[in-house]
Amino acid sequence: MTITFEWRGAARNEEINQLHAEGFEHAYVDHDWTGRLSRFSLGWVTARDEQGLVGFVNVIWDGQAHAFIEDTLVAHRARRQGIGKRLLAVATGKSKEAGCEWLHVDFDDHLKSFYFDACDFRPTTAGLIQLR
Repeated sequence: MTITFEWRGAARNEEINQLHAEGFEHAYVDHDWTGRLSRFSLGWVTARDEQGLVGFVNVIWDGQAHAFIEDTLVAHRARRQGIGKRLLAVATGKSKEAGCEWLHVDFDDHLKSFYFDACDFRPTTAGLIQLR
């Protein structure tokens, strides 16, 4: 299987919504991803095979030094092939090229080894307030 990765790659709302529902195990929701990406993102990375979108990651930012990884997604059928690691490598490189100084990510505990070991993030102290 050949996978192509593209910074700011074309993606339809429907396919991102489907991948998001699969990746985060929730019902399909019809969000306007293209509008959201154009307003808030430094960029995003798409991964495609011959069947369509198999990976996606969004990089939001503050317009200056800080970029944030959001919605790292790999289709179930394409997992354990290094797609997530490559998505993050492209996102990291493009964030650096844009002049960002820091790339942040938060994640659930079961993803620690992916982000710390495979993608070279390091643990930090951070805070969080749940608003809903």
